[in-house]
Amino acid sequence: MSIRLPTWVWMGAIALSCVAGMVNVVGFLGFEHQAVSHMTGTTSQLGMALAHGDWRVAGHLWGLLIAFCLGAVISGMLIQDSTLQLGRRYGVVLTLESLLLLVAIPLFKQQQIWGALAAAMACGLQNAMATTFSGAVVRTTHLSGMFTDLGIGLGHLLRGLPLPIRRLTLSGLIISGFLAGGIVGAWLFLRVGYDALLAPALLTGGTGLGHVLYRQWVLLRRRS
Repeated sequence: MSIRLPTWVWMGAIALSCVAGMVNVVGFLGFEHQAVSHMTGTTSQLGMALAHGDWRVAGHLWGLLIAFCLGAVISGMLIQDSTLQLGRRYGVVLTLESLLLLVAIPLFKQQQIWGALAAAMACGLQNAMATTFSGAVVRTTHLSGMFTDLGIGLGHLLRGLPLPIRRLTLSGLIISGFLAGGIVGAWLFLRVGYDALLAPALLTGGTGLGHVLYRQWVLLRRRS
């Protein structure tokens, strides 16, 4: 299916995938060595912890799953729609994400699991914010779907079928953004430690506050 997305959606998807890449690599390099932007591996680890009777680790992993889901719940409550539209409350969600990342920094420094929980909730907020629009599923905190789309496109190419160029382009850009975020996040972590989260926090916070102001301006224009 062809994807016709506004330019701001493409730019936002790339930026948010970069944010997720930075946050996730900090989670990996941190004291827990735990992914926070996607829950597939976490669920597998939970299964292993339960099988081994390691209740402490199982509790931490359950916490990550719940935190990610809670972030998605909050995002769903705020946005309340599955269609991308510039005037919706994305700014509030991004601002909340920024605050959670800022809260995570001192908690990570104290080697508390709450830092990973705050980061996972931030990623849940972000992932739920990117929703379905004109048949395009945009997810920015994990890449399985993006690589699947690329594989489907290659299969179509080998069979001589029409290629969904826009879908493949979007997938490639999101993958590239996530990878770039991982590189930047790792580079920053080696130099400033958990303060590396300041970069995605400032990016989401600045964008979120800007969007909140834009939304208020749109509402004022409608009333006038």
